[in-house]
Amino acid sequence: MGKGSVREELVRITTMTFGGAGLGRIDGKVCFVPFTAVGDLVRVSIVTEKKSYLEGVILEHIEPSTERILPPCPVFGDCGGCCWQHLPYDIQGKIKEDIFAEILVRATRIERGKVLPILTASANYGYRTRVQFKVRYAAGTLAMGFFRKGTHQVIDIPCGCAIANEQVNRIFQQLRIIMPAFPDPGKIHQIDVATGDAGDAVVLFHYSGEKVKEVKAWLRQEIPGRIPVTGVFLQCGKKVSINKIWGDERVTYSFSQGLFPGIPEMSLSFRCGGFSQVNYQQNTVLIETALRWAELTGTERVLDLFCGNGNFSLPFARHCAEVVGYEDYAFSIEDAVANSRQNNLGNTSFFCKDSSSGLCELVRRGESFDVVLLDPPRTGAFEAVGLIPQVKPEKIIYVSCDPPTLARDLVSLQNKGYEIVASCPVDMFPQTYHIESITILRKNSH
Repeated sequence: MGKGSVREELVRITTMTFGGAGLGRIDGKVCFVPFTAVGDLVRVSIVTEKKSYLEGVILEHIEPSTERILPPCPVFGDCGGCCWQHLPYDIQGKIKEDIFAEILVRATRIERGKVLPILTASANYGYRTRVQFKVRYAAGTLAMGFFRKGTHQVIDIPCGCAIANEQVNRIFQQLRIIMPAFPDPGKIHQIDVATGDAGDAVVLFHYSGEKVKEVKAWLRQEIPGRIPVTGVFLQCGKKVSINKIWGDERVTYSFSQGLFPGIPEMSLSFRCGGFSQVNYQQNTVLIETALRWAELTGTERVLDLFCGNGNFSLPFARHCAEVVGYEDYAFSIEDAVANSRQNNLGNTSFFCKDSSSGLCELVRRGESFDVVLLDPPRTGAFEAVGLIPQVKPEKIIYVSCDPPTLARDLVSLQNKGYEIVASCPVDMFPQTYHIESITILRKNSH
């Protein structure tokens, strides 16, 4: 293309891809087009042209797909959060199941039947319990919302977020009212809101200015009584610099009695800045599946890597002899210890150390475990996975939020003598392309 010229093409969308875009072909070359559906015939502007693929943006729908529906969010397509509100939820589930299976089967060579049907969500809107709102103040105007995809441009969302829960949106709307009076509005870049399931909530302000004393005083004065939260925090630098301004440090989510077989009611908390799953209902689905697959008899030693606040460790501890957890974020380990004590569990040990270092230590001591469970971040756990076989687990349960890194790590475990028994996608993030999953492996008997 010449400098300043715009290439326009027609493309028919034939499939959906991991990343959310629809895929078609132009003169045999793959073309990715966001916010499309299978069957769409669209006129696109080519914005990226590489040797092996093209990327386009929609200029016009020539023949809209019969699968398309009207997205409920007025900023859908501008906001970089959701990518599939224009697709019915049952179709989203089928797309995710097919994408997940294709990634896993291609990498691991397992039979397609080992990839189980996706566990879809009962609520596909209003499910997010934690949200990071981006903030920009320019020319006397405050914008609060999310980045436009691929940019740092803040898309304002005066209507709130369609996938956030009611409480998050109530807090957001009240923040919009008071934030124009913030002492240094141009230096607030993000506000995090995290909610529990019993009305508790914390809000964290990310501030990069010099008026720290003035900002703290304003937060103490303006937030209590005006914003429906139970704790207010200020972060002026790295994660360890989180300052408590007012209220409670933690929010709590509960598992009612009978939710998991043989487990009484449990409550788990996490502090501001700590990790928790954003979809409590689907989190219980993950835990129930992990417990069922582990088939614990009460005698097992369980190792929980990337254990966080004990989300899996503590339900597991009700059914096994001992749980050892590793996590490199000190506050999460403090939460795990507190949660274990709160739930009267005496068979847990938690250590603030990254999982690979923890495994090396265990190997040096000659320790072994019956079950290893891991729930790593999006980058996966390649280094830790290389060490897991040395603690000789019979079963490995891998919870993942990224199919490509999961596939990579599963191949490593296969090469070390473990067989994939089953893998199940779980829709933790409706209206987006993200896919949570849980996989169980067993040690080969031969």
